[in-house]
Amino acid sequence: MPVKHSKRYRSAATAADLAKEYPLKEAVDILTKFPKAKFDETVELSFRLGVDPAQGDQMVRGTTPLPNGSGKKVRVLVFTDDPAKALAAGADTAGLADVMAKINEGWLDFDVAIATTEAMKQVRTLARVLGPKGLMPNPKSGTVTDDIATGIKAVKAGRVEFKVDKTANIGVGVGKRSFTPDQIKENVSAVLEAVGKAKPATFKGHYIKSVTLSSSMSPGVKLASTEFNQF
Repeated sequence: MPVKHSKRYRSAATAADLAKEYPLKEAVDILTKFPKAKFDETVELSFRLGVDPAQGDQMVRGTTPLPNGSGKKVRVLVFTDDPAKALAAGADTAGLADVMAKINEGWLDFDVAIATTEAMKQVRTLARVLGPKGLMPNPKSGTVTDDIATGIKAVKAGRVEFKVDKTANIGVGVGKRSFTPDQIKENVSAVLEAVGKAKPATFKGHYIKSVTLSSSMSPGVKLASTEFNQF
């Protein structure tokens, strides 16, 4: 049975040959010409990698600041024994035992969790709850830190985290449809470089197989391999 697409999607598909691959600037220009939804859609970069995520030495993850921010209001939770200090630094929620109890009862009204090194000893018990949702603080992503103020500032300013999933794919938000083409292009370039540099040292082979640029309600525009084949 053929897949039925929305009128907006079909209209977008006529704006370009979606079977082709495009240089970054042209791909962004195509995306900006697609019909817009009634809300400010998220722009996303989708990677198909050649790694085997089942192999421990082929895990791909990291963080990168976006030059123009993410355009998203980020709700930050800080696990700490000094909640007043964290709240003064811009955290939306802060605490330790009390917050952990709320999470165990099902509360998850936050986008990023940061923990101090000391608090992490207790926060580890939440791994089964936070891990599957991608909310577990991790030193590699900069969310386990004793410089809470800097950590909060980085996250709120638009630092994004990426991690390969079980099917060797990565999806990263790189801005909003309301951004200018140059802002989107700069953010995409930053993420391309960050994912490229996260290539596992032991991996041999074709690392980045394909990259697609899209928004929440649009079809994907394939990037030319010249934009990422150096990785």
